Amino acid sequence: MNLFLRAKHWQIFTLIFGSIILSDLVIVFSAFFNLLYLATYFGWIYSLAIEMQKMVSATVKMKVIPFKIFFFIPTIYIVLILVVTEFFSKSFGDPFFGPYGAIVWPVHLISMFCMLYCFYFVAKTIKTVELQSAVTFGDFFLEFLLVWFFPIGLWILQPRINKLIELNANSSEDVVTE
Repeated sequence: MNLFLRAKHWQIFTLIFGSIILSDLVIVFSAFFNLLYLATYFGWIYSLAIEMQKMVSATVKMKVIPFKIFFFIPTIYIVLILVVTEFFSKSFGDPFFGPYGAIVWPVHLISMFCMLYCFYFVAKTIKTVELQSAVTFGDFFLEFLLVWFFPIGLWILQPRINKLIELNANSSEDVVTE
């Protein structure tokens, strides 16, 4: 997971949007490229939230368990929807408007709430690591929007994350050498 934290913004952007473009161009492998996109995007979100916890000050406590629960609900949901729409849509019909719509819509709304919580947690983690103190929503509102509006936010947040990783690595080396 540290791979995502050390990656440059253009590398993550290329992997995600390259897989989207390839899924449209190479129809036969579109499910593979969609899964690659999802793995990259969700891997980035997860690594920001979990791996950056190691850089949070010991005086600040952040609850990681709710994040993990709220993270895996939309992850599983999106993968299931992808599989159903890619492979079973001919036999089951459209999952949103077919006979299973009564099940899919509530789960979809729950999944959206979970994703918003994940964006909230990631933004809070980034700002907490930057300030090394407890933060309020007003402190990390901009980061929340940048995580939410991913393509734009990636270009602004990832260079900051790279600097935080570098600063943390340098401070860890200073502690070891002293």
